[in-house]
Amino acid sequence: MEIRELVREELPEQLLEIPQPPERLWLRGSLPNRGERLLTVVGSRAMTSYGREACEKLIAGLAGYPVSIVSGLALGIDTCAHKAALAAGLHTIAIPGSGLDDSVLYPRSNRALANDIVKAGGALISEHEPLYAARAYDFPSRNRLMVGLADAVLVIEAGPKSGTLITARLASEYNRELLCVPHRIGDPHAFGPHLFIRLGAALVSEPLHILEALKIPPREETETTSAPRLEGIEHEVWTQLAESKTRDEILRAGFGDPGEVLTALVTLELRGLITEEFGAWRRT
Repeated sequence: MEIRELVREELPEQLLEIPQPPERLWLRGSLPNRGERLLTVVGSRAMTSYGREACEKLIAGLAGYPVSIVSGLALGIDTCAHKAALAAGLHTIAIPGSGLDDSVLYPRSNRALANDIVKAGGALISEHEPLYAARAYDFPSRNRLMVGLADAVLVIEAGPKSGTLITARLASEYNRELLCVPHRIGDPHAFGPHLFIRLGAALVSEPLHILEALKIPPREETETTSAPRLEGIEHEVWTQLAESKTRDEILRAGFGDPGEVLTALVTLELRGLITEEFGAWRRT
């Protein structure tokens, strides 16, 4: 899809309200629908397995809601956030530190992901001209756009020297809701989230907390929830979970190859259809 410069009237209003608003903005792809809430997700490039799990579960739980996930296309949490949004069928916006042409898009390893975002109806946004190659000092500047766009900012992980700390402080300066995922005591990746929670940021441990911050009412649960459109092993697994079952109980049912069953469990969880609690899987 072609890259085009947004005209003044197309610039998101919240971006024009921040200090040093962008003078020019380029777009590749499609902006979210009017009225969608924007959640910026940030965290460490050196993502831990805990950070990945938290990111995937929280974003999967937003499936079906009018939410767009904003991040920076960087390695680690940024990549996880974009991929989790695509898996959940959510709109997502990537803001790289470079221009938007494939020849300069940074990081190079995420160019396929960038194209997937555009193909899925998402957007790439930059204040740099299309052929601009990223430099180290461009990334803090890029972060102000990520926060400026947001209705709320979610911090997954941030060590003592992480650039995520700067992004989180911008959320306070721009009067954006700051949300943080708690970690284990003593984990260096917990430094940022725990610091900001102590300073008043909202603690997030489930998708409902994000919906509250975005002022989106959760769907009412009913006893007669209609079955989702599923086929094959995914349908079999979902049917089995009319009652909570452990992984071993699901595997012993013997309706598929164990590897395929485990893959179906992960897929259903990413879609927000099932969840695991205390060692047992159940429908959400």
